[in-house]
Amino acid sequence: MEMKQHPKLAAQILEKVKFFKDILPAVYYHHEKFDGSGYPDNLRDGKIPLTARILSLADAFEAMTSDRPYRKALSLEAAMAEIKRESGRQFDPRVVESFLRYLGQGWKDHR
Repeated sequence: MEMKQHPKLAAQILEKVKFFKDILPAVYYHHEKFDGSGYPDNLRDGKIPLTARILSLADAFEAMTSDRPYRKALSLEAAMAEIKRESGRQFDPRVVESFLRYLGQGWKDHR
């Protein structure tokens, strides 16, 4: 399976369960980018469901701040800097602003 097909496949699996109906747009569109360069449908800005824009940022943050087989986790500060750099490109600036405000209010205490 091509990597870019996993949102479609996941949505197809989840749509069979009525309980997951409300989260399907977030799952399907979570790799869309705010500037339209994402996948599967190259949506941009407000065409991407808000839930998908939030999930996209949360998914990226988790990936950045977790150890991977191929690299160590980024520090909170480095992850925040990367998120700021990608605001308006990969991520919705409003979602970034809210997320960074949350991080600034003691995210370390929740980890």
